[in-house]
Amino acid sequence: MSTADPESVHDLAPVINALPGEPVPYYLASGEGLRFEIDNRLWTVIARGADTGGLFDAAFVSGPRGADTPFHSLPGHQCSYYVFDGSVQFWLDGQSRVLVPGDSIQIPDDTPVAYRMLSHLSRMLLFSAPSGTLDELVTCAQPVHRHVYSAGGTAHGHLPPLTGAQPHELPRATAQDADDETLPAGGEGYFLRSRAGDRRGWPDAINAYTARGRNTAGRYLAVNTLAAPQPYIIRHFHRLHTENFLCLSGRIWLWVNGHEILLTGGDFLHAPPGTVHSFAIAAHNTQMLGLLTSDVFEPFFDVTSVATDDHVHTEGLIDPSTVTEGLRTNPDLDLVVVGGPPRRVKAPDL
Repeated sequence: MSTADPESVHDLAPVINALPGEPVPYYLASGEGLRFEIDNRLWTVIARGADTGGLFDAAFVSGPRGADTPFHSLPGHQCSYYVFDGSVQFWLDGQSRVLVPGDSIQIPDDTPVAYRMLSHLSRMLLFSAPSGTLDELVTCAQPVHRHVYSAGGTAHGHLPPLTGAQPHELPRATAQDADDETLPAGGEGYFLRSRAGDRRGWPDAINAYTARGRNTAGRYLAVNTLAAPQPYIIRHFHRLHTENFLCLSGRIWLWVNGHEILLTGGDFLHAPPGTVHSFAIAAHNTQMLGLLTSDVFEPFFDVTSVATDDHVHTEGLIDPSTVTEGLRTNPDLDLVVVGGPPRRVKAPDL
């Protein structure tokens, strides 16, 4: 299920700090969502199929040093893990990496993966498409009110509480210190370092594809944006895809159907088709993770940017006309402009 009439979403105020149970705009501050403690790990669910029209599930997973999850696979689901805090060692069959904040791993359908948290209060985001991966957790487990896992608890290394998780007995390889700079040509599993991927220069910003449609069977794409402070962009909406904003660091102002919301580290905003929105960057070296379902909007970042091998932006290097010219010469992008940039009303001096 997805929103049938994007125009019907234009006037909806975003739901604040609650899962809406239907595909409408909503915001969750860091730590908010449905929370469950399983095997001494706190699962904070920030998206279910009911909230996303069946497109995806998402949850933060946090735990102590030594919390271990054995090899398992999820048939029918493409998954990504993004490390937000601490460090986590991941294994694929015959491969292993120690991932730190900004690093990620992409896991195709039915591909075995295992992981172990290497520092206390490690935290990572699980994004899975289509939805259904978290159904067993949210329907069978008892929610908790706390926002951190139990101090002094014990992790037993059980399978994760994911619907349809299949166990695998595989040896664990030694972690390799590899560059992991590029995206593969197809749908195999891969590791990616922070600020790596297919990088595109924008005015005072770099957008790095961490997953393209070819890597996710067309289910979603992921873009990490590093940017300097800049004002709101044009107000617009999308008819065919859902946009999800996660602040990794810094400050992001989002204008959502006429409402201003500030995102700081760990905050999340879901914008289904029809959500009129704009964003502004309000702190130097802000990083934002965009997860877009499906991959229909992938060409946007290619045609409005300049390919680069740089990992960080050079202030003043890219002319803003690069973006406007890309939009002018590519009218078939899934982007409907409804007006100029909005005016900052809340805390305009911040």
